[in-house]
Parts: sequence; structure tokens; C-alpha cells
Amino acid sequence: MTPWTLHPDRALPADPVTRPIAREIYQAVRELPIVSMHGHVDVAAFADDEPFPDPAQLLVVPDHYLTRMLVSQGAKLPELGVGPADAPGFESDPREIFRRFCAGWKHFRGTPTRYWLEHELVEIFGVTVRPSAETADQVYDQIAECLADPSFRPRALLDRFGIETIGTTDPAWSSLEDHARLAAELPGRVLPTFRPDPLLHPARGTWQGDLERLATASGIATDTYAGYLAALRERRAAFVAAGGLATDHGHLSADTTPLPDDAARELFEKALKGGSDGSGISAAEEAAFSAHMLFQMAAMSAEDGLVMQLHPGVLRDHDTAVAATFGPDKGYDIPVVTEFAQGLRPVLEAFGNSESFRMIAFTVDEDVYSRELAPLAGVYPALRLGAPWWFLDAPDAMRRFREAATETAGFSNMSGFVDDTRAFCSIPARHDLARRVDAGYLARLVAEHRLDLDEALDTAADLTYHLPKLAYAAR
Repeated sequence: MTPWTLHPDRALPADPVTRPIAREIYQAVRELPIVSMHGHVDVAAFADDEPFPDPAQLLVVPDHYLTRMLVSQGAKLPELGVGPADAPGFESDPREIFRRFCAGWKHFRGTPTRYWLEHELVEIFGVTVRPSAETADQVYDQIAECLADPSFRPRALLDRFGIETIGTTDPAWSSLEDHARLAAELPGRVLPTFRPDPLLHPARGTWQGDLERLATASGIATDTYAGYLAALRERRAAFVAAGGLATDHGHLSADTTPLPDDAARELFEKALKGGSDGSGISAAEEAAFSAHMLFQMAAMSAEDGLVMQLHPGVLRDHDTAVAATFGPDKGYDIPVVTEFAQGLRPVLEAFGNSESFRMIAFTVDEDVYSRELAPLAGVYPALRLGAPWWFLDAPDAMRRFREAATETAGFSNMSGFVDDTRAFCSIPARHDLARRVDAGYLARLVAEHRLDLDEALDTAADLTYHLPKLAYAAR
């Protein structure tokens, strides 16, 4: 049997005119360091540096891209090792979980998940047979053998993957103890990102408990609106002191309309009196308060210099029963129409021309790239346009992004690629795909005599490395 290999020109243009140009551009940037400033890899993985437990826990269970596709074809989350161990049908045998994944390999054809998985299996773990029901155990054994090698521990893989910097995403009440260890042992490599979302949505059932966590972590009582704001400021300062460079906000809406102080205080107090079930305020009041708090987060970023990442437009946990049983982020998050021009106007009017403020706006609504986001990023100095993420970090979607946004925003107003992943070993695969797609787009500009080759090479290096460094630079 011929060993499974990957074509060196995968994801590059197919036509014979642009492919050689794209190949040259890609080769110039393929080995540049990875700047992975936004993602969800657990900081404890780097702090403890323990071996990954098994192939299923590494590649299957935590990756909602992967599990959602298998669920769409009839698999149950417990069968994939997802959810509480007492759920009916929960599978605890990692080999059996991996078999289910391999048996469903055909379902990933044409998806970016297929590209990432191929890269991981072949380039990282040296797998030589394509996954299938028949080869599952062989593939599992190959990966398990690698994971037993110290060179496959998390810190070693940082070096192997060429990751210069990686940002984790941490709740506002995080003790940051793991980051303190890493700052001493791997200075500048693993940085915290401040994620206050649960604290900014009073209708969430966990809000009051999360306020208590915030109070404990900050040492500031959060039973008043003033104390609440002071506690958030204190935690932000702790993240800055721990090396953090950014915040992250995953709101449903991009609305940043501020409220008068008295109105915000009244809503806070009303929510606090309403109990832990979120019944204290109406849906409209909750939306108004969360928009107000986004503005407050922007104001604080203008003060402390943390780059404000905004990831709106996703209706999270679409199936409430699944969320109640298995927890959040299990693949049932669905994009919705998102409006930016009016929503971001309050923040951009207040801080969009400030040298102390930087916002990076992401979207999963392709319609707004050329209509709203590119024009906004093309004029406000403080706004950068984030890379395609989640459902859009796919070859054709990334090409559409470049075509829709570049002519208005230019390259210099982009953030560079952001992988936003929980699956650690997919990071080099995702960045590799972005570099190939950008090489193809730039090659077309060269072939059409819209860029000279030296300009394309310089731009590719910017998109790959320099722009992410600049977008997330300390203010």
C-alpha cells in the first residue's frame, strides 16, 4: 500500500499561472514563527507540562468542530466522550472513541477540519494510512506512541510548532497562578487574555455566583455598581501585571451604546435583587446593560492598554437541552446577522482616534466585511479587522474575506491570522492554511500586475507575523 502523504501544493491556486507565484510566496513565510494571540488551550497544559492522556482526548473530545460533524451524522455526544460520565451511553474507552471518529472520516471531506486533521496526522504524528474503520487502531497506536515521547509534551510542542507567543483565554476571576509559573519558566511565551463575558450578562443563571468569584479574586465587594466596576478594573490590572495584552468579548450583539450612570446603576441593582435565575431584569434591559458594559470595557482598555477583541454574532448553545446536560461550547453555536456600523459607533466616536485604544473586530457574518467592517477599519486608527474565524476559517471563506475587505481596508488594517482553537495540535495546521490562502491571493495580484513580487513577499510576511505582533503590541 502506498503511504498516505499530503500534496505540497495543497490549498494553493490550481491554475498554472498563479500557482508558481503562490508557491514562492508561501515558501518565503511557511517557517515564520506563529503568533497565536487568541485561543482556548488550557494554560494548565503548559504550566504542568504533563503528557497528553491519549489520542481521543487530544484530538476528538475537546474539538467541537469535529464532534459537531459526527453528531450531524447521528453520533451522540456521550459516545464521543463528551459530557458527564453518568450520561447514558457515555464512552470512557479512548480507543473506542477514536474508532468512531475514524469510521466517520468521510464526513469531513471538503471541510477545513479535514485539512487540519490531515496536517496533524501526517505532519505531526507521522501517520501513513488514511483514517477509516479498518485503520483506526493502527492510527491510534501511532499517535499514542508519539504521545509517550517527551518531545510531544506541551512545552516541547511549542518549540516544534514554532509558536513564539500563545494567548490563553481566562475568566476574570482567574488566580493567574499558572501564568505566574510560566512567566518565570517561559517568559513571554504564554500570555493570559481577560474574558469577562459571564460578568457582563446579568440574565445568565451564573451571574451572581460569578460576581462572588470576582469579589473574592479582586478583594473588592461587588454588591454595588461602583464596587463591580472597581473589581473589574482591579482584575484587568492583575492581567496586565501577568503579561496580558488583550481582552476578549463574545457578546451576541456588537452594540456598545452606553447608559447614563444612574440608569446603569439601577439595572445592576435590579438584577442583583432578582435572584440567581436571571429574572431580575427583562431581555431588553439585559441587552442594554451588556451593551453599556462593552462600552465600559472599551473605556478601561483606553486606560490600561489591553487590546479589545470583539467576537460577536453567535447564538451560543442553540440547543438548550444539550447545554443543560453537557455544558456550553459543544458545537451548537450558530451565527446570526450582526450589525457593526451603528453598534460600534459609540465606542469609535469616543476612542476610535485615540492612540491609547485598540479594538480588533471579528465576525462570522460575511455580509458585513465589505459593507461595514472594512470601511470602519479603513478609517478609524484604533480599529483592526480580525481574521475569519470559527465557521469562516476555511479556504474559500478566507479567500472571500481577502477579496471583500482588502480593497477598502488595505492589508495594514488587518490583525493577521487568529486561530481561536481549543485543539492545541491544530494550531500549526490552521496557520499553515492561512499562509497558503494568503499566498494564493497575493499571487493573483502579482499575476494581474497589481502588485510586484517583492511587495507580495513583504505583505505575506506582514500578514503572517508582523501585523499580529503590531495588532497586539502593548500600548
